[in-house]
Amino acid sequence: MSRPPLPPFTRETAAQKARMAEDAWNSRDPVRVSLAYTEDSRWRNRSEVFQGREAIVAFLTRKWEKEQDYRLIKDLWAFDESRIAVRFQYEWHDASGQWYRSYGNEQWEFDEHGLMRRREASINDIAIAEKDRRFHWPAPGPRPADVPGLGTEPF
Repeated sequence: MSRPPLPPFTRETAAQKARMAEDAWNSRDPVRVSLAYTEDSRWRNRSEVFQGREAIVAFLTRKWEKEQDYRLIKDLWAFDESRIAVRFQYEWHDASGQWYRSYGNEQWEFDEHGLMRRREASINDIAIAEKDRRFHWPAPGPRPADVPGLGTEPF
């Protein structure tokens, strides 16, 4: 299986890969998201470390059960031949209705078929009031074209 764009990345193809990942994660479909990763993909997400698509699906299922009405924006930070770094923000609420904005960075490494073989994510959550939300498009689903990315938006 191949997932274009393929390494080596240019600025344009790295940004395209980041947007494709954003759209997939905004689907909140763990199986769909897992298909972008190698069968033995290694992850570090916050303090969790695990490996393989089955573990990815289990992790994402738990994540989106907890993080309700999830909406994510990713922004290309850096890239080289087979690696991409992104920064991101996402908003969600818990079962009690408390909203959060989560900030983070991810480092990705891809195989020659464009599948991610390694993902490392560092994430911090900040409680916010519902009135302070920034991301309001219908979810699940991709960010609409008229909703800007992170750009120079302050934290």
